[in-house]
Amino acid sequence: MLKKDDFFKGYFINSIQFKKNLKKTKVAFNSFLKKLNSNQIPQLDSYQKNFEFDFSKSTVNKFSKYENIIIIGMGGSILGTKSIYSFLRKKVKKEVFFFDNLDPNLIEKYKNIKKLKNSCFIVVSKSGNTLETITNLNVIFSKKNMKNKLIIITEIKDSSLMDFANKYNAEVIEHKEFIGGRYSVLSESGMFPSALMGLNLNKFRNLQMLIKNKNFISSLIQNVASIYTLNLKKINNSVILNYNSSLNDLGYWYQQLTAESLGKKGKGINPVLSFGPKDHHSLLQLYLDGPKDKFFTFFSTPTKNNKKIESIINIQCKATKNIFRMKKIPYREFFFKNSDESELGSIFTFLVLETILLSFLMNVNPYNQPAVEEVKVETKKFLK
Repeated sequence: MLKKDDFFKGYFINSIQFKKNLKKTKVAFNSFLKKLNSNQIPQLDSYQKNFEFDFSKSTVNKFSKYENIIIIGMGGSILGTKSIYSFLRKKVKKEVFFFDNLDPNLIEKYKNIKKLKNSCFIVVSKSGNTLETITNLNVIFSKKNMKNKLIIITEIKDSSLMDFANKYNAEVIEHKEFIGGRYSVLSESGMFPSALMGLNLNKFRNLQMLIKNKNFISSLIQNVASIYTLNLKKINNSVILNYNSSLNDLGYWYQQLTAESLGKKGKGINPVLSFGPKDHHSLLQLYLDGPKDKFFTFFSTPTKNNKKIESIINIQCKATKNIFRMKKIPYREFFFKNSDESELGSIFTFLVLETILLSFLMNVNPYNQPAVEEVKVETKKFLK
């Protein structure tokens, strides 16, 4: 989890502005807690252990027999699942393939997938009308390969995907209308694929336990107050500096969560993904000696079994943090020690709560994306 020793260490010593923002953050958290306890934040229902999924054990068993899982989706509908698969890859005994962009090369990748007959297909779109998702489904659809092996996760309403499901007798799992894509990782869109991967769904969801954990909440509040203080100082470029490739997709998930939730009304935080130690040889000079408009989040893991490459990577990570401290560059570190469902679920929860609390302080709605909808409407005009 978050390492307190490397938590924007020394950056806000005796800062009057930070102390004021710390009080504001505590007020925001108490307001959030009241809304949560009175069921006014349905977007977080799936983070609770008592959330009931719209799929049964028999449905999971029906599709668990397939060796490959092929998932089609966009944005929040698929980023969470990708981060789960990457993070817990060693626990998963299946191959999972993701189609999350319009790219002819992805279609070529599909053609090269072996054992298509031993694959099931999951299509995820909350609206049921996501252009890229529908396009990819139409391109790769085959009655021969997908008959009785197609699962569609979408809202139960008139849509292109529901029409497709009815036409080809696909299995339909409801995507709750009140859970937006970027908050859906612990709902059906992320948990049904996780169930097919053989993962323990119950371990992901620990919201009630975490909000009663004093250390967790203390870290959350100080973290949010720190980022908000930086944001007010126009230090609003958030660089995720990752030192383990199994965390790359978690970075992409967090990037969307931050950008799409907070980027409104001329406000926001610009999340940038960076990869160590590779970027030591391209971007580190800028980070260390360029404009002071950035704060950093390190993703790192321990060295296991004295592996030489992991050891060198962690030494480079440690050296970089030391220089950051010397130069008083603000940073924090998420240290992933256990690599299990509970740890990943705690990180999902922490970052979602961080984003929602920041939205309270910045006075923006964290659940919509009005500007993106404008682009969708404009695109439809050209497609007519």
